[in-house]
Amino acid sequence: MANKRKLPEINASQMADISFLLLIFWLCSTTMSTDQGLSRRLPPPLPPNMEKQDVEVNERNIFVVLINSQNQLLVQGEPMDVKELRAEAKAFILNVENDPHKPVLVETTADVLDKNGNVERTLKAYTTKQHVVSLQNDRGTLYEKYIEVQNELVAAYNEIRDEYSRKEFGGLTFNELTPEQQEAVQTMYPQKISEAEPKNYGGKK
Repeated sequence: MANKRKLPEINASQMADISFLLLIFWLCSTTMSTDQGLSRRLPPPLPPNMEKQDVEVNERNIFVVLINSQNQLLVQGEPMDVKELRAEAKAFILNVENDPHKPVLVETTADVLDKNGNVERTLKAYTTKQHVVSLQNDRGTLYEKYIEVQNELVAAYNEIRDEYSRKEFGGLTFNELTPEQQEAVQTMYPQKISEAEPKNYGGKK
C-alpha cells in the first residue's frame, strides 16, 4: 500500500505579518469622521460657598432669543424665521439710528499695538458695548436647532467685525488683520452671547 503524500504546512507566522501590514495600510488610508465640538468655553462653576448675585441690565440692552420646545424661534417675543436672525441681530448690536428701544450707544476706544507692545493707533467709535444677546432654549429643543440659531448669532458678530475691519484697515477683513489688530477690533465689538440654563417655557415639566 502506497504511503500518503504529506501536504506542506503553511507558515502561519508569514500570514500574521501580512495581516498586520494590511491593518496598518487600512489605518493609514482610511479617513475617519470625528465629532466637532463647540469652540466656545462654558463659564466655570461657582464655588459652593459663593452666592449667585443678580446683575441688573438695562432692558433695552438685552436681545432675547428663545427656542421653544416645538423648535420655534422667538426673538424679543415675536416669531421669526432663522434666516432673518442674523440681520436682526446685527441691527440690534449696531443700533446705527440710535433707536431708544435698542442698546445704548457709548463711546468706545481700543488701542492697536504693534509687535513691540507700543500703541500704533487708537480706534474710536460709538458702539453698544453694554448689550447682551440672551440665547435661551427649552429642555425639549433639538440640539441641531440650537446650534443653527447659535451659528447665526456668531455669524452676525463675524460680519460686524469684518465690516469694521474693512473700514478701519484699508479693506482688510478681520481674518487678514494682525493678532494685535484683531484684539483691538474684538474690544470694540466683543461677542456677548449669554446662554441660559434650559427651562420649560409653557411646556410640560
